[in-house]
Amino acid sequence: MLRLLILFLLSILAAAAHAAKVPATPVGIVFRHAQTGESAALLVDLVGRYNADSKNGKVVLQHLDMVSDPHQLPHLALLEDGEDLKFFGSQPRMLPLYKVMSIAREKFDAKEFFPVIADVVDDNKGRIQALPLALSVPVLYYNKDTFRKAKLDPNKPPATWWTVQEAAGKIYDVDRRCPFTSSNLAWVQLENVATQHSEPILNGEHSGKAGLALNNMVEVKHIALLASWYKSFYFKYFGPGREADEKFMSGECGMLTSDSSLYMRLLRRKPFDFGVAALPYYDDVRDAAPGRVLPDGALLWALAGKKKPEYEAVAHFIAYLMRTEVQKEWVKITGFLPMMPAALDALAAEGTLSPDILRKTVQRLSDKKYASSAKPKSVIGMGRVRAILSEELEAVWANLKPAKEALDTAVRRSKNLLLPEPATADGSVAR
Repeated sequence: MLRLLILFLLSILAAAAHAAKVPATPVGIVFRHAQTGESAALLVDLVGRYNADSKNGKVVLQHLDMVSDPHQLPHLALLEDGEDLKFFGSQPRMLPLYKVMSIAREKFDAKEFFPVIADVVDDNKGRIQALPLALSVPVLYYNKDTFRKAKLDPNKPPATWWTVQEAAGKIYDVDRRCPFTSSNLAWVQLENVATQHSEPILNGEHSGKAGLALNNMVEVKHIALLASWYKSFYFKYFGPGREADEKFMSGECGMLTSDSSLYMRLLRRKPFDFGVAALPYYDDVRDAAPGRVLPDGALLWALAGKKKPEYEAVAHFIAYLMRTEVQKEWVKITGFLPMMPAALDALAAEGTLSPDILRKTVQRLSDKKYASSAKPKSVIGMGRVRAILSEELEAVWANLKPAKEALDTAVRRSKNLLLPEPATADGSVAR
């Protein structure tokens, strides 16, 4: 009997010793995204490096095109406003990022971010809701070779919409294909034009509803001007998204307004000698603030309803993405805005980015006065509203509606689409 007891105890000790030698299985987390090109390739590389070194968790990168059942919710999703149904087949709840980081006791301070960047992702108490990983601002690109051909100064880009008109006229005289075009028209030509001139994008948020306000005098005047350019062939329309980018990169268009991340693609491809300038503005509008533009893009959200070990793994991965060397590589390859001053300092120290894109746009990120209060925080539905705006703008280009009627119609159609994000008892937000 004693012998059997000794053998039993020895077997327990051996099993315990074996268990101590076998490491715990790393927690797996799923990261869903829809990035393409250089940013998608870099995500694969970054996740691979993280998984090779991490003892806290392993990340499974999941491109949206490869998702067979979107209802199987991931832990993280890099998405733009209005993409919930495409990403998940539903509108799931998100857990604010500051809560995720608190669960894992990871250092996370909103003050580490650029004020203008934090303004995009914080709530009314200054708490970060999502990681601003893929943001851009609108800028003006121009073909310096075309400028020279049109007898325009290639080192003096148009600063106002009136000088854009003058430049477009001179370009049209030497090349009638496409003097000026724009990508993301709702965001660039309406939301940012309003923001530059101290006009609200939304109103009524304090009453529990947020209504569209993009039918004020500045926006009506601007769309009417673009419509006159369209009729004069100074402006060419290719679509509501980024269709115009390729037209500019091919050399067909002389000027383009688009997002700042295109800069790195242009720099790598070098299709011609090009310049980058601040988004034009109206110098005859009293409250114009040309440097105040509205960053936008994809945010990295954590989904609610996961277990504590999973959120700890999520937090460790977020901390990895926030490292200065990782941010520096991300910005350098993708062209997206740096989230924190340390990354920008590192890029400037190695001379990676040209002062063209840094001096008047990225450096303003440090100044809180450029943070925009035109768009209230925690509002959902802008993706759907932009689709409506795009449809109404197309009616203007087709000469079916004047600018004011089109924008008034967009405001009316958007009436019940914009809602504040309600907070739940566990601190999550419904998107």
